[in-house]
Amino acid sequence: MGWWKESIDIVKKNDPAARTSLEVLLAAHRISHFLWRHNCRLLARMHSQFWRFWTQIEIHPGAQIAEGVFIDHGSGLVIGETAVVEKGAMLYHGVTLGGTGKDVGKRHPTVREGALVSAHAQIIGPIEIGKNAKVGAGAVVVADVPEDVTVVGVPAKVVRVHGKKDEEVIHDIEEGREYYSEKLEDLLKAASFHSSRL
Repeated sequence: MGWWKESIDIVKKNDPAARTSLEVLLAAHRISHFLWRHNCRLLARMHSQFWRFWTQIEIHPGAQIAEGVFIDHGSGLVIGETAVVEKGAMLYHGVTLGGTGKDVGKRHPTVREGALVSAHAQIIGPIEIGKNAKVGAGAVVVADVPEDVTVVGVPAKVVRVHGKKDEEVIHDIEEGREYYSEKLEDLLKAASFHSSRL
């Protein structure tokens, strides 16, 4: 019962529109995830698709979502199978935690504790959004986001570190992120070339 109570409490704390616990209980992912983990895969998918129809929130039953995660106005939210969302993270409507291609294994993002992902942000691939990081609305994130930074734009770039605009530190962080973005781009091109030859 602890997961439910903590999830209800975090929603009530962050969303003044959540008037009753019953409204909050409509988030049925926990049941789908339980079924998925116990090899009732078809039933888990059917259950999650039923709730997707009613809520317009699509969370794969395999996704790992900790207690105390806050999803505000979740319509259009999509969370992939190998995504991990840690305690205290906040996700808004239209967010995608998506994968790349048909790879196996970990292929969806990890959102660390206390991170905030704003409306319609797209986080693609097995990347990590660091603890207490912030992703701006509409950002497209294709490289790791270090903890306690703010990223915005397409592709997402660091604009704040520890809440401040420190140009030198931002430049150093971005150089490292660009390297990983370029590596990901090369891998995607290679995979596309390989699949086009099949």
